[in-house]
Amino acid sequence: MAIQIVIEKGARVLTACEAGHILLRAKIALGSCPNGRKEREGDGRTPEGKYTVCTRNPQSKYHLSLGLSYPNAEDADRGYAARVITRADRDAIAAAISQGRRPPWDTALGGFIMIHGGGASRDWTAGCVALEDADMDALWDISPIGTEVEIRP
Repeated sequence: MAIQIVIEKGARVLTACEAGHILLRAKIALGSCPNGRKEREGDGRTPEGKYTVCTRNPQSKYHLSLGLSYPNAEDADRGYAARVITRADRDAIAAAISQGRRPPWDTALGGFIMIHGGGASRDWTAGCVALEDADMDALWDISPIGTEVEIRP
């Protein structure tokens, strides 16, 4: 069975499950403006939606990091409708997601959204999800590329 990660922003909790069994439950920290969906680069918000782990960095500045497939196709559609990104950006994001690749992280929607270590005592990231390093070690061990991640309000 595959691991699934659920992040509940309001409760500041990450839960990793396999076949309905909780493997990890950890306190998290979020972006500096955590309420609401991420809308653009630099807004300090943590995204909401369904993503996958698309990169793994064992040499992260913040202990270890799992890169998320933000923006997804829905984020791209919203960004295009709001005129934050171009049609070409939207199409490139949608193509990457449909092919299981990391989406472009250099559009006006932002990117480089990670689950990483560095501490969970207060909201301090630029939009990422931060855990205590020991919790990140445990998550790292069970989260290969392709792991599903759902970020809820």
